[in-house]
Amino acid sequence: MRGTRKTRTVTGLTLAAGLVTATSIGIAGGASADPGTTEGTANVQQPPKGARATVQVSPNPTTHRGQEVTITGNCGGGTGLKSVLGGFPEHPALENIRILETGPDRFVAKANLAATIGNGVGPVFVDCGGEAGVTLLVTHV
Repeated sequence: MRGTRKTRTVTGLTLAAGLVTATSIGIAGGASADPGTTEGTANVQQPPKGARATVQVSPNPTTHRGQEVTITGNCGGGTGLKSVLGGFPEHPALENIRILETGPDRFVAKANLAATIGNGVGPVFVDCGGEAGVTLLVTHV
């Protein structure tokens, strides 16, 4: 059975986030050196193609429903910011998402916390036209 476009997008972004996490853990575990040396730094690798966008949310953690947050980052080689998804389509954490700058080297978007959000941690995904990124948003409302 084929899913909806949103479901496929979320699934793809989730897989990319998992790949970034696994790669980051592998890099952190494999790059070690004695203090004061540069040995081991040559083994540092970039995240895999398709998962090189970076994203930050501010403020994080958030403190009340409806609070405005700013989403910033870099597309990591992608063509520019195409979309932002906070939470999941069935349970959105962000609403009223407004993309202000789409540049590949720097993007800016604003959004408000959903009125139905509770305490917890959830993903914020970005699609940068060939590169994806994810960060975690902490809510304490």
